[in-house]
This record gives sequence, structure tokens and C-alpha cells, in this order.
Amino acid sequence: MNLSYRSDLIPDPKQIIELYNNAGLPRPTTDIDRIAKMYENSDLVISAWDQNILVGISRSITDWVWCCYLADLAVRDNYQGKGIGKKLIEITKEKVGNLSTVMLLSVPTAMDYYPKVGMEAIDNGFIIKRKE
Repeated sequence: MNLSYRSDLIPDPKQIIELYNNAGLPRPTTDIDRIAKMYENSDLVISAWDQNILVGISRSITDWVWCCYLADLAVRDNYQGKGIGKKLIEITKEKVGNLSTVMLLSVPTAMDYYPKVGMEAIDNGFIIKRKE
């Protein structure tokens, strides 16, 4: 497997939706305009490719000097367990630098994954949930 990682492009929203659905990431995949806006308004997008197939993606919002919110991390189901998610997180951390903390909210099914790739669980967070 010869994967390439890119931070210089935003994949087509249809590719992103297909990846999210395949990976089981709960996002508004029936709303292509919303997915497109999610990516247009993001500061850092790292994608993983197996030739022309989008196999993984991370999407972050950051100020580059204090915090980085890793909003999405998805890996195609038949590519999971190959270190792609971990590599996407590593590249994200590398791009935002040592001054930034990388944080995220996990979907319930991934709670066991993040400690395995070096992330620490925290208890001091709060949330106001979206209505839609």
C-alpha cells in the first residue's frame, strides 16, 4: 500500500460524504452544501489517499498558536487498523506546532481509540449542543 498524505487540497464534498458514510462517522451526509461549508471554513485539512481513493481525512479549526480543535477524523473501514488515523493526527500536530494543544470530541464508538494513539482523556470540558 503506497499512501500519500496531502494538506494542499480539500477533497470534493462527494468524496468526503462517501468516506464518512463508509467509516460510519455521524455527520450531515445528506446535506452536501453543509459538508462543503464545513470544509471551506476549516483551517487545516489533511487527507490520506491510495492513488485516487480518499481513504482518510482530518479536519481542524485552529488559531495556530494556542489550540487546535480536531473536528473530524475518518478512515475508510477496510483501511482501519493500518495507522492512517494516527498518521493524520501526527501530521495535524506537526502542522499546528508545539504551541498548540490538539483537542477533540470523540464519537462514543471511538473512545477506546484515542488513548491508543497518544491522546489523553480529560474531564474539564463543556458543550452547548447544536439544534440541527
